[in-house]
Parts: sequence; C-alpha cells; structure tokens
Amino acid sequence: MNSSYLFTSFIFAAVISLGCCLRSTGAATCHPDDEAGLLSFEAGITEDPLGILSSWKKGSDCCSWFGVICITGDRVTELRMLGSSVLGVGYVTIRDNHLSGPLPVNIGSLSELVELDLEGNRLTGPIPSSISNLTRLTWLNLGGNGLSGTIPDVFKSMKELRLIDLSRNGLYGKLPPSMGSLAQTLTSLYLSQNNLSGTIPDYFSEFKALATFDLSRNRFTGVVPMSFAKLKSLFHLKLSHNLLTGPLPDLNPLNGIASLDLSYNKFHLKTIPQWVTSSPSMYDLKLVKCGIKMNIEEWEPVRTGLFYIVDLSKNDISGSPARFLNQAGVLQEFQASGNKLRFDLGKLNFTKSLRILDLSRNLVYGKVPASVAGLRKLSLSQNNLCGKLPVTKFPASVFAGNDCLCGSPLPPCKT
Repeated sequence: MNSSYLFTSFIFAAVISLGCCLRSTGAATCHPDDEAGLLSFEAGITEDPLGILSSWKKGSDCCSWFGVICITGDRVTELRMLGSSVLGVGYVTIRDNHLSGPLPVNIGSLSELVELDLEGNRLTGPIPSSISNLTRLTWLNLGGNGLSGTIPDVFKSMKELRLIDLSRNGLYGKLPPSMGSLAQTLTSLYLSQNNLSGTIPDYFSEFKALATFDLSRNRFTGVVPMSFAKLKSLFHLKLSHNLLTGPLPDLNPLNGIASLDLSYNKFHLKTIPQWVTSSPSMYDLKLVKCGIKMNIEEWEPVRTGLFYIVDLSKNDISGSPARFLNQAGVLQEFQASGNKLRFDLGKLNFTKSLRILDLSRNLVYGKVPASVAGLRKLSLSQNNLCGKLPVTKFPASVFAGNDCLCGSPLPPCKT
C-alpha cells in the first residue's frame, strides 16, 4: 500500500479517537434507520471470533458501538423538530477482525455514511446494489475479503468518492460504465487480485485527480488506452499479471511516475520507455518479462539516486549494471534474473542500503565478494562465477550452477 494511503489511514484513526471523545459529552443518539441498517449487518455475521460486535445491541445508542462514528446530517433537523437530538452514522470502520458473513442488502440505508472500511475480514457474497444510496461516501474499502460477483453499476450517484479498494476478493466481469462518473473526484483505485476481465475502459483517461491505479493480477486484455497520456496526476500505476499488449502510451504526469509495475503481460517494449527514464520521481520499477532487449549501460535514469526497488527479470538485457548500482545510493532491492548480464561481480561495490540481490541465470563471472554477507536475500545461481566463497548464511542453492565455486556451503576447495 502506498504512503498516501497509510497517511490517510493514520488521520482516519485520529478522527475515530476524536469522535469517541466528542460523543461521550453529548446526549445525541443515532438515527433509527441507521440503527436498523447496522443491526442488519450484525444479524448476517456468522462468525465474530473476537466478539467485536458485542456492543451492537438494539435499544442502545449505535453512536457508541464499536467501529461507529456519528455525525450531523440532513435528517437531523427533521427529527429535532420532534424533540429528538439525532446524529447520522458517518463512519463505519472494522478492519482485520475476522468477521464472516455477507454485506446487508439494505446497507444503503446508512445514507449519511462518509467512510466504509471493512478491509481484511472474511465477508462473502455480492456487493449490494443499495450502496448507490450512499451518495456522501468518500471512502469505500472492502479489500481483502471473499466478496464475489460483478462490481455493481452503482457509481453514478456517488459523486464524492475519492478512494475505492475492492482488491483481494473474488470479483469477476467487466468494469461497470458508471465508474466513469467518478472522473472528477477519484484519487485511488485498487482492484488487484480479483478475476476481472475485459479491456481497460477509455473513460479512465478523464480522471484528472487519479493518482493510484492498480489493476494488477486480473485478466484484463487489449491495450492500455493511448488516451492515458492525459492522466496528469498519475503517480502509482500497477498493471502486472494481466493479458495486456502494446504499444504503451507515453505517460508524462506533472510530477512523473513514482512506482510502475507492468510485469507479466504480453508487452514487447524492446527498451525501457523514455517516459520511465525521464521521470524525476521514480523509486519503484518492475518490468519483469516485458520483452526488453537492450544494454543496461545505455539506461540513464534522470534520478538514479531515488530508486528503492528495481526488478528487470526475465528479459534480454545485456551489459553491466555496475554504474547503476554504484549510483543508486538508497537502493534496497535489485533483481535481474534470467537476462544476459555480463560483468565481474568481484569488482562490484554494493551500496550499504542493498538488501536483496538476484542475478541468477546470467553470464556474471569473477569471485563472490565478502560484501554479499550483509544481504538479506541473495541469488547468484546459474552464472560463471569462480573461486572460494566468503563466509555467509546463505544455502548452497544460492550459488548452484556456477563454473568453479567452492567452499561452504558448497564442497571444499581443492588444495
């Protein structure tokens, strides 16, 4: 999950704490329709191993229930005229609590709801179409459950949505047309690890505020729309593990792409795209099995020093990555297995930040330097390395398939 998502979650947690404090000083109660909607949700839960819904009891103030925060809303004035002080349920957040059961059909009765966050439970069944009634919703997070069916075509009335996370579920089918109505507000869309299919709708090119776009690990086909060149706010793009083909549009958002994953599609890029190389913000780059055939020494990123993660595995890349690795001062992970890299490993200077290095199945030669002992993960198998191994914690498989390496954990060197 990206840093802006985590920051927003932190702010949201602070809002919850503040809301609890404010609630304790007032005598207001929640709207009866909201109470009925929440009780409907509670009634459908088949497993609550942590007992977190034990406070959800009919007749008690639902503004004091676990995971619920109330706010003022349009229905408050109506009931105050009858002598009641009423609040609407604005926030429901119950994350990672192992709840099992379906979402209630009438979840749309929570008409004042601003944020719904049920990530990391075991909820099943379809997403109810009644969520179209949640016209104030800004945050919809149902990720990491067992939801099934298609994504309902309900977004036309939801004009305030800024974040949608439906990732890590069992959803299938095409993306609904009404999702295009979120072009003015949506900043983050997470749909990874489902079974969604079809082509990527062209309407996404009109999403002026879209910063995070994650369709990875689905079954999308066709090309990435060339109109995506209009996405000027895009910062994080993940399309890996689909069936997409080229050509790719030139993506040049105002601040540059920061993280990009195009791995495991049917792309034939031939070279690392220029818009990737020229991005001043790039720190996470994954182009595994993208049909790249180039000399890595010809790749000159504009901000090499920003990279944290680079994975160029399963391509046809030649040359030596020494210059890049020497200049990438904060690099933590470099993977380039299954290429044609050829250089003397013994002359490579590792940065102190490097933790993961995978150069397996290349043409790397020379000795293994003692500096590899400081890595957390290493793979140098299937190369042309030679000489006595330094003392490390790594198993023999890390060094297997080389010309003449010896010493623990491989057989002893001959005297």
